[in-house]
Amino acid sequence: MKIGMNLLLWTGHVDESHVPVLRALKETGFDGVEVPVFDPSDVSHFTKLGAILDDLGLQRTAVALIPDEAHSPVSADAAARSAGVDHLNRVIDCCEALGAQALVGPWFQPLGVFSGKGPTEDELERCAGVHGQVAQKARDAGLICALEPLNRFECYLLNTCEQSSSYLERLNEDGFGILYDTFHANIEEKDPLAALRTAYGKGHVNHVHISENDRGTPGRGHARIRETIGELKGLGYDGWLTIEAFGKALPELAAATRVWRDFFASPEEVYSEGYSYIRDCWEQA
Repeated sequence: MKIGMNLLLWTGHVDESHVPVLRALKETGFDGVEVPVFDPSDVSHFTKLGAILDDLGLQRTAVALIPDEAHSPVSADAAARSAGVDHLNRVIDCCEALGAQALVGPWFQPLGVFSGKGPTEDELERCAGVHGQVAQKARDAGLICALEPLNRFECYLLNTCEQSSSYLERLNEDGFGILYDTFHANIEEKDPLAALRTAYGKGHVNHVHISENDRGTPGRGHARIRETIGELKGLGYDGWLTIEAFGKALPELAAATRVWRDFFASPEEVYSEGYSYIRDCWEQA
């Protein structure tokens, strides 16, 4: 098991100015960080960042999004889907330059864009077509691909583990799995632990976000984090447990994720208490 920290708590674009934060995370005990790859236009930036992380001894995963409807994998517009393929290919190039182990997140539709109904067969097929076009490139880059089902207030294509497992069976590409997030599962799953067991039993869970019910400090809310970690240990999970918490540092992301108030006293509280809590949950399981 490895403990990670999603850097979206601080920024959507990690650079040299964040070295003090990265060093503090390493000193706390984190095995690695989750780096946002939201702007994939400059691969050399991620090469340099990878070297910085190597020097600090931090492993890394990467998180990506679909930037807008003009790059949407579910779009009926072939040009938008083609742009989506191009975007994801550039993201993969950046992940490879970064030395990322995994590419995670809801990179199947733009955040906060809704059709007014649930996903259609055509949308699912179009999305699978886009992901199928980048799957081999991701494998060649050595990336685990983990798609993150989000709650119904942020997206509509994939909201539950069951939907996501069905999509993976439709896609039928090696290396793709589910990012299980305790925040979203707390909202969408009738029984979060049963959903986790079922998806894991199918071999679909390949990344985990530890996120409190209010997206604040892990262990200070009512999301079933301790039980989730215990379940994962019992199932033999040996991947990442990555803290994801959101503040108001990124106005666009705060708006998309409906973060209107502070959920913690400081980022230091989130990562120091969060790390200790995850470690305790794992050791006590």
